[in-house]
Amino acid sequence: MREARFDARGSRVRWTETGGHEPARVYVHGLGAASSVYHAHIAATPELAGRRSLFVDLPGHGISDRPSDFGYTLEDHARALAAALDEAQVADAEIVGHSMGGSIAIVLAYRRPDLVSRLVVTEANLDPNPPLTAGSSGIAGYEEEDFVQGGGHARVVEKVGPTWAATMRLTDPRALHRSAVGLMAGTRPTMRRMLMELSVDRVYLQGASSGELPERDALSASGVRVVTVPEAGHNIMFDNADAFAAEVAGRH
Repeated sequence: MREARFDARGSRVRWTETGGHEPARVYVHGLGAASSVYHAHIAATPELAGRRSLFVDLPGHGISDRPSDFGYTLEDHARALAAALDEAQVADAEIVGHSMGGSIAIVLAYRRPDLVSRLVVTEANLDPNPPLTAGSSGIAGYEEEDFVQGGGHARVVEKVGPTWAATMRLTDPRALHRSAVGLMAGTRPTMRRMLMELSVDRVYLQGASSGELPERDALSASGVRVVTVPEAGHNIMFDNADAFAAEVAGRH
């Protein structure tokens, strides 16, 4: 396990990694998740094994610290992720980001282009105020103290189902709420605009059962390779691991 400071208090963002050749491949999890849980089985597939791989837990999540005075916005998370990559002496990495982690990966690539050579984003939030069906809206709909102290966290964990609950229980409730609020608020420019303006190789993966991706044609016209993955929903790496690994590897 490795770590890097990400705030003035000395809080640490932590990750595990496997050795291998460069450029590194960095896996970034979604809201209330953990990177190794969602991506270690993908990194171990034959087409991806042998590459240096980092599994970063964002602030407030998994094995990373959870300061109560941290903002947990998308920009905050991107800066913490950059601190981890700087400490790991990573440059020109391939970033594989799921859901909120995909949004953070876009911000990282936009703010720190020296760190990123390729983006693979999976069902990332691209716009502020996503539909009320999004998981983040069910968390952000609570007032912070009602979520943290008033039973909101327990109600959400009970409602989301066993897969998400397994890692959500490892996430600090205040960090989870603030991250959800930050995800709903989005960024300026928007994550969609950032993604469209980037010049690196960009792939956007959408599960077939998740419905049509809004403004897909505009993303494609900007150079983003948009892929609909069959037999998959939001968690493509679980629903269709073979197709997911092939896209991460660039084998299409």
